[in-house]
Amino acid sequence: MMRAIVQAPMSGGPSTPALAAAVSNAGGLGFLAAGYRTVAQLSADLAEVRQLTSEPFGVNVFAHRSAPVDVAETAAAWGLDPAAAHWSDDSFADKVALLAEDPPAVVSFTFGLPEPLPLVGTQTWVTVTGVAEARAAGAAGADALVVQGYEAGGHRGAWVDSPQREDVGTLALLALVRAAVDVPLVATGGIADGAGVAAVLAAGASAAMLGTAFLLCPEAGTVASYRSALVTDRPTALTRAFSGRLARGIVNGWMTAHPDAPLAYPEVHYLTAPMRAEARATSDTDRFNLWAGQAHSLARALPAGELVQLLTEEAREALELARHRIDR
Repeated sequence: MMRAIVQAPMSGGPSTPALAAAVSNAGGLGFLAAGYRTVAQLSADLAEVRQLTSEPFGVNVFAHRSAPVDVAETAAAWGLDPAAAHWSDDSFADKVALLAEDPPAVVSFTFGLPEPLPLVGTQTWVTVTGVAEARAAGAAGADALVVQGYEAGGHRGAWVDSPQREDVGTLALLALVRAAVDVPLVATGGIADGAGVAAVLAAGASAAMLGTAFLLCPEAGTVASYRSALVTDRPTALTRAFSGRLARGIVNGWMTAHPDAPLAYPEVHYLTAPMRAEARATSDTDRFNLWAGQAHSLARALPAGELVQLLTEEAREALELARHRIDR
């Protein structure tokens, strides 16, 4: 299932059944985020989105293959309870089994390439951040690749999180991957308006995936203090301080205080979870993650359906303007 505008799955609260349904009802492709949801919660989310739309939608599943890491020293240094930290595969097998029972239009995987790639009776997408990953995912039978550029908010979808990685911007990465594989591509990272959608479509993508652009929609589960931060021009940066995995967010106190956070996902995610929950409840934006792409200040507070329509109109105008400029 390929629609030109795709709503990125955003785990941890922002993605909701209402958001996914509104995007799909407007002609885009909405996504549920299975990450950090229990199997029972995911089942309830699927039932709710199906009550709200008969249109196609997708579900994203974490597929990380990290080894357990001891973060006791980190917990002590940060003044957090080490008992909160643990390793988990986010119930991968059980979630795949649930989705296979009544598949959505698309099941996507991030943080890795499952081996073998699950066949759930639907389209299978895989997030890639480099050419080697793209070639491996294409060879494994992925129906489409989500090509995630450096500008993207939230976690990097890299299969191996390494300090030695060299990440690439969305347009450059799209060109490199398009030259390497013959698979439909969904571009994501720093796309916030219709001109951005038009740019990646003109560069060879079959669709544009936007995440931060939907965070201000009323259907999104974004808390008020997070929404306030998004409309500023505060810079973003990459950090492991909230989860132990590289992710892009608006720079805040916790990120600045812990520039050398360990590479330990998901242990650090669970270690900081109680702190982050309390910070959200008290609007303390220095102590919870404000995941956002580099173009976050361009996000608009519109109902998701209206935003999809506006993005579509802007993309058409941008493509027409580009055609006129070429023809001059």
